[in-house]
Amino acid sequence: MMNAPRATRFRLCLLATGGTIEKTYDAHEGRLVLGQPVIEALVAGLTHPDIAIDIQRLMAVDSLDMEAAERAAVVARIQAIGHAGTADAIIVTHGTDTLATTARAIAERIARPTSPIILTGAMRPYRVADSDAAQNLAQAIMAARLVAPGVYGVLHGRLIVAERLEKDYERLTFVERDNVDRS
Repeated sequence: MMNAPRATRFRLCLLATGGTIEKTYDAHEGRLVLGQPVIEALVAGLTHPDIAIDIQRLMAVDSLDMEAAERAAVVARIQAIGHAGTADAIIVTHGTDTLATTARAIAERIARPTSPIILTGAMRPYRVADSDAAQNLAQAIMAARLVAPGVYGVLHGRLIVAERLEKDYERLTFVERDNVDRS
């Protein structure tokens, strides 16, 4: 006898905050800018038949411009989603320059998450050749289904807890910090 199909889909909330993952080239300005949203196109390019993804555009900022107020808005939205019980996991797309800072801010303000909270981004924009955006988002989606509640960064095949997450600017990836202040 075959197993009955699963009645409910895994509910994933994707909070878009901007960052390199969403940048596009503006030929008039001759630089990468946060213009047209691309997260919807990125998600549409992935196969996820048993996952319901609710994309919420929270902001569109370069992570170098993200301040305490923007981080507080991210935390508040995550808390609201948690209180509403509308998602089994949350993914936050974020610029890589301050992704680790935001991950730690979330972990500090949400001491006992009830679901996985995954931050991911890209070193190269989704619309640029050899982008790591689709890889990182696909891996974040997989991690969101597999890991215990907590706050994590997922990039380049690595899953790292927020407190140990650090960008390696030389290697253009994220690494796990060894020297963690446990106070």
